[in-house]
Amino acid sequence: MKFFSIGATFFWVMAAGLAQPASADSFSDRIGLQLESFNGPMHKNIDSTLEKVHRLGFKYVELVGDYGLSPEALKAELKSHGLIATSAHFPYAEFRDHPAELAAKAKALGLTYAGCPSLPQHEHLDEKGCREAIAIFNHAGEILAAQGIKFFYHPHGYEFKPHGEGTLFDLLVAQTNPKFVHFQMDIFWIVHAGQDPRKLLDRYSDRWVSMHLKDMRKGAAIAIDSKTERGNFVPIGQGQIDMVAALRTARRIGISSFFIEDESASPEKEIPQSVQFLRDANW
Repeated sequence: MKFFSIGATFFWVMAAGLAQPASADSFSDRIGLQLESFNGPMHKNIDSTLEKVHRLGFKYVELVGDYGLSPEALKAELKSHGLIATSAHFPYAEFRDHPAELAAKAKALGLTYAGCPSLPQHEHLDEKGCREAIAIFNHAGEILAAQGIKFFYHPHGYEFKPHGEGTLFDLLVAQTNPKFVHFQMDIFWIVHAGQDPRKLLDRYSDRWVSMHLKDMRKGAAIAIDSKTERGNFVPIGQGQIDMVAALRTARRIGISSFFIEDESASPEKEIPQSVQFLRDANW
């Protein structure tokens, strides 16, 4: 996840069927935090930072990095603060070079999902780089699946460069094995790339397993890349994205994991605002 050190907050809602208002109790029980939101503090003082996460009302977290701890030690540290890691992002190189070791690490952490957040070429992605990723993802996904863990890729916008009659993302979806390779939609970067999240959800309804939710400042520029000003990240409900409509579509196709991702300069201030909006919204 690159542009700057990306902060992320995960929001879990386990629900099925048509869109209905999420009850306050079930909703609160599944709010999670991507610990990259507090990346600096996590490396300075993991104990006090996890306590802060707990006090904010979170129970589930997604990891980026191991903070210098073994999987067993990190899992125990989280548990001591009443936290559970359900998902994690790992570098592309680990999926490419050490998929079996990564799968063992993910299993030791007790993860349900293990995902790759970016491709090495970033804005320079081309068909060759995309096809290399396809082979790596199919292989790593199969190894992770053998451990009961779902692999996902998290597009950041540059995958929507034109290719043939579609985009490089269409190629990525078409050539990866649906049994082993899934996708995590980041609604901000989808809209930033000029795409319609609801249409993409419907087009690949059997491939999406989760969503990152964050809003985009009204008037922010559209571009097929993963670069934007930090000020373009605003609390959910205060920007240009129709989050409720996207959530209803996501729930209709069966997605049950929703994540708030906060990349702003003030996540401690903005996260509660996003949470409140989603508590109050009818989705």
